[in-house]
Amino acid sequence: MTAGQLPDSDDLGAQPVVQMRGITVEFPGVKALDGVDFRLLPGEVHALMGENGAGKSTLIKALTGIYPVADGETIVDGSAVSFSGPADAERSGISTVYQEVNLCTNLTIGENVMLGHEIHGPLGISWRRTHKAAAEALSGLGLGGLDTHRPLDSVPIAIQQLIAIARATYVKSRVLILDEPTSSLDAVEVEVLFGVIRRLREHGVAILFVSHFLEQVFAISDRMTVLRNGKFEGEFLTRDIDRATLVSTMIGRDSATLTRLAPVRRADAERAGETPVIEATEIGRKGSLAPTSLSLYKGEVLGLAGLLGSGRTEVARLLYGADKPDTGTTRINGEQTSIGSPSKALAHGIALSSENRRDEGIIADLSIRENIILAVQARRGWARPLSRKEQDAIVTKYMDDLDVRPRDPERPIKNLSGGNQQKVLLGRWLATNPVVLILDEPTRGIDVGAKAEIQQKVAELAADGVSVVFISSELEEVVRLSGRIVVMRDRTKVAEIVNDGDVSVDAVISVIADADGQTSEGAA
Repeated sequence: MTAGQLPDSDDLGAQPVVQMRGITVEFPGVKALDGVDFRLLPGEVHALMGENGAGKSTLIKALTGIYPVADGETIVDGSAVSFSGPADAERSGISTVYQEVNLCTNLTIGENVMLGHEIHGPLGISWRRTHKAAAEALSGLGLGGLDTHRPLDSVPIAIQQLIAIARATYVKSRVLILDEPTSSLDAVEVEVLFGVIRRLREHGVAILFVSHFLEQVFAISDRMTVLRNGKFEGEFLTRDIDRATLVSTMIGRDSATLTRLAPVRRADAERAGETPVIEATEIGRKGSLAPTSLSLYKGEVLGLAGLLGSGRTEVARLLYGADKPDTGTTRINGEQTSIGSPSKALAHGIALSSENRRDEGIIADLSIRENIILAVQARRGWARPLSRKEQDAIVTKYMDDLDVRPRDPERPIKNLSGGNQQKVLLGRWLATNPVVLILDEPTRGIDVGAKAEIQQKVAELAADGVSVVFISSELEEVVRLSGRIVVMRDRTKVAEIVNDGDVSVDAVISVIADADGQTSEGAA
C-alpha cells in the first residue's frame, strides 16, 4: 500500500465502526479539510497524525458535529449520520476527551466524573451512589485513592486529564477519541493510561488517538492516518512504517528535517566576573517551593528538569512575580529587586509563557492579532493604545517568524490548533523584546517540525543575548538546549548540572530518580 491509498476492508479483518468519506470543511478564506477519508475499526487504536494545522482537530470536530461539513459523508455502524454536536455523538457511543481539560473546576471530582450521568433515587440524585460509581470509574484508571468529594481545582492538571478520561469511559462508549491525552502526564501516568487503553481495546472499543509524541504513537497504536495541510496523505499499519517515513509524510519533506533537532546551543556556565541578569537566593513559598537559589546569565539557556509537580513551574512563577515568595531575595543585574507582580516583571523585561495555555495564556474569544499585541499594549499602558499600523507590523512579523497557520490575523484564536495557539503565545512575549524569557512547556502538543522551529528560535534568542529559562517534560530538549540544568524533585532543588556537551538524558534521569539526591553544583 502506498501513501494516499486505503487498504481493502477485507485486509483489515473487520468493518469500520466509523467511516468518513471525502470530508471537506471550509472556513472563510480557507479549506481546513479537503476530501479527507478516514475509518476506525472496533478494537483498535488508530493514531491520527499530522503537523499543527494539518486538520486533525478539525476532522474530530467534523465527526462529532462541532463543525459543519461542506462535502462528504460520515457513516457510523453502516448508517449515514450528521451529529448536531458532541452530546448527539455521545448518544451514539462516541465520546471525546480534548487536550485542554474541559471540566468544571467548581465541582468535586466525583461530580465531574458523573456529570450528566448522576444516579437518581426516589428523592432525586443519590449522591452516595453517584460518588460510589465515580470511585469505581476512577479505580479503573488507577486513581482509586482519590477522594471523589475533593474539589477538582485542588488536583494538578495531570490528574484532571485522567479524570476527564474516566468521565468519557464511564458512559461505555464504543468509540473513544483522545486528543493529546498524554500532554500533561508524566511517564508513570502515561503507562497507567496506556493500560486503560489496552483494556478498552480488548473489549472492542475503537480508540482514535492523537499525539505529537512519536514514541507513544508507535507504542500504543495499531494503525495510523496521516494528514497534511488538510488533505489525506495515507493510512498505514504501525508495524509497517518507520519513524523517518512517518515524519517525512507528515511534513512533506525528507527526514533530513530531523537534523534540525541536533544540539543547537552549548552555553558556557558561569562567566568569571560577570554579573547575572537575574539571581535568586533562597526564594521559597510555604507549601509550594522549598528555598531555592539559581542564577541566569546573559545569553544563557538555563534548563529546569524534573517530573510533573517537582517544582519547576513554581520556580517560574516566583521569578515572574505571579506568586510572591515567603523567603529569599532576588537581584536583577546585581540590584536587589522585589518582583511582586507580573506587571513589575514585565517592566524589568521578564516575560513568562505559561504551561497552562487555556487558562493563563490565550484569550479564546479574541483574534490572533489581539492576542499577540496584548503584552506589548499592557507594557505600554492602556492609555496609549497601539495604532493599527503598529499592531499590523508586530503581528505580521511574529506570524511570519513563527509560521502561524492560517495567516489570518483576524481569526479567533480558539479556532486554531493547539500548536498554533502556542506559537501565538510565544509571539506575544517575543513582541515585548524580553531580557529574560521564561518558557514553561513551550513545545507541549507541538509537532516535530514546529518543535524544531521553536527550539531553533530559543537558540537564536540566546545568541542575541536574551536569557532563557527553559522548562520541558521532554528531557531530550532540555539537554539539547541548556548550558546548565537545575534538577527539581519534590519541590526542592536537588542538583545543578553543568552541560559541557557530554551530559545525557539518562544522567539527568538518574539524578531525578536518586532518592538521596545531589545538592552540589556540577552533579551529573
